[in-house]
Amino acid sequence: MRILLIHAEEFSFRVRSKAIENPEELTSENREYSTSNALVVFTSVEEGDEANIDEVVGKAVNDIVSLIGKIKASEVILYPYAHLSSKLAPPHIALDVIRKLEKALLERGIRVKRAPFGWYKEFKLKCYGHPLSELSREIKVSKEVAKPLVKREKTYIILTPDGKEVKPEDYQFKSEEYEFKILVEKEALKKTLPGGEPKVIKYLSRYGFEWEPYSDYGHMRFGPEAALIMDLVIDYSWDVVRSLGIPVFYVKGTNMFNLSVKAVKEHADLYGDRLYTIKTDKGEMVLRYAACHQQFSMLKDWTISYRELPFGVFEIADSYRFEQSGEAELCFRLRRFYMPDLHIFVRDESEAKKMLIKIHDKIMEEMRKLGRNYELLVNVVNRRQYEKYKEFLINLARRVGKPILVSIYPEVEGASYYWTINIEYHILDTLNRPREIGTVQIDIGNARRFNITYIDENGEKRYPVILHSAIIGSIERYIYAVFDTAVKAELEGKKPMLPLWLSPVQVRVIPVTKDYIKYAIDIASKLTQNQIRVDVDDRDESLGKKIREAEKSWIPYIIVVGEKEVKENKLSIRCREENKILRMTLSEFVSLVKDKVKNYPYRPLSIPMLLSQRPTYKHL
Repeated sequence: MRILLIHAEEFSFRVRSKAIENPEELTSENREYSTSNALVVFTSVEEGDEANIDEVVGKAVNDIVSLIGKIKASEVILYPYAHLSSKLAPPHIALDVIRKLEKALLERGIRVKRAPFGWYKEFKLKCYGHPLSELSREIKVSKEVAKPLVKREKTYIILTPDGKEVKPEDYQFKSEEYEFKILVEKEALKKTLPGGEPKVIKYLSRYGFEWEPYSDYGHMRFGPEAALIMDLVIDYSWDVVRSLGIPVFYVKGTNMFNLSVKAVKEHADLYGDRLYTIKTDKGEMVLRYAACHQQFSMLKDWTISYRELPFGVFEIADSYRFEQSGEAELCFRLRRFYMPDLHIFVRDESEAKKMLIKIHDKIMEEMRKLGRNYELLVNVVNRRQYEKYKEFLINLARRVGKPILVSIYPEVEGASYYWTINIEYHILDTLNRPREIGTVQIDIGNARRFNITYIDENGEKRYPVILHSAIIGSIERYIYAVFDTAVKAELEGKKPMLPLWLSPVQVRVIPVTKDYIKYAIDIASKLTQNQIRVDVDDRDESLGKKIREAEKSWIPYIIVVGEKEVKENKLSIRCREENKILRMTLSEFVSLVKDKVKNYPYRPLSIPMLLSQRPTYKHL
């Protein structure tokens, strides 16, 4: 804090206009004021003052009381004044500090008048001019008050479909509950799981998913194939959201938000040291860790009726979380990633529970499409909410037909959580590690925090309940699950491959000799016209080498064309999934492929169609 103390023979002020977006409310008593023989305390609250407000206020009060006893001023004017410092505290913190300073002076028997905060004001001042009439003080926090840390552990319960509550250490796992057992051992029993380099990383790298060495830890770059896969999953995430059967609005926004905004600061504080921050000439910004800030800032300006609920708002949010560098893992634990973030606004918790079940079913369905299983970890904010949601959670266990792990957070005095329950959906990867992919939670606090309201049937303003969800997980984590599924297939003796709709090249046409390159290109052009991604290996290499490289690249369909195919007008097609050679016409093949990619998004090839036109940039 910095203060400028002026002993004024005469002093007056009058409010002119707003200086910040949400200034202090004006009244007839604080709009203008004039006085004489006053100690005017021009005050700037600085960054860091909030670390120990009591100390800052206490030191300022002592200085003011000491001076007023010497100069015999009749009152103190507290005048917010931003021009004493270049490192100002956020407005809501500054106002809180000044109000506490006012209260502390009143408690010391000092007559105080406080000018309104957040307004441009004109003032007139006539200074006495004696040696104590102009003084300045810089009040520093000596140190942050160390609060005693009370170790409070979460309580874990295994909740069965028949409603039994079992301590994790007492639960008797069935043979078919192996994946659930691993989740319980890691989360509840804190057992150390085997490590190692997952093979999925090798395959991700071969497709162009890589770390960017010129950037921070945990930042990725995407080669042509990886970029195409990313875009396809982004498109698919939007398709999945629209399939929920409710109105959804697609939005876009910025990635940094001002920490001087009270709602932004409060929400950011919940993430502790996992934040990326950056200072600009407008103040300290936080890089968003999901779409919450942008969507909530937007929604506070919407006029919403109960008739329009429920509806969703969706964004592909570039998100930032300051994960520990040693924990970064390609496509899984990142400092920068893409979140297909959906927020659904409903009237109340009862509607939220119904909507959560709809989202839950969709989350489970999407992982089943990959041939994988989810195990559920349900986080509950405290014991009271657990009792409130217990029947709902039992029904959830019945819905999945197996036990779920519940984690109950301890009550923490002064903590202001915005959520009630948060469900994590875990697969077990090929290293037997639980990996959270999908998620959904119920939020009862952020509508009030960001002033998002709707008008109910009685014309009254209400705060909606918000559901947060990434149905398929972050874009990168979904891709991790896809590649891990391919590794899992390989471990089972099958050929690893990507789903056909996600394969960067779905078909490769290989001419037997250069005499059939034109025919191969003609086949490729017709497939391209039917929205099938196809390339042509026109290089001067042996047929065997071309086929081996296509197999190594996980090409789903390899078409070899030569004299026989030209004469018979039928294609010889190596099918990777079925591990056999198919014979069919071009039109039959088009129908086959189109049927397999039905209801999935399409994007064109992200690389030249001819292999001879490609530089060496990868190791597929």
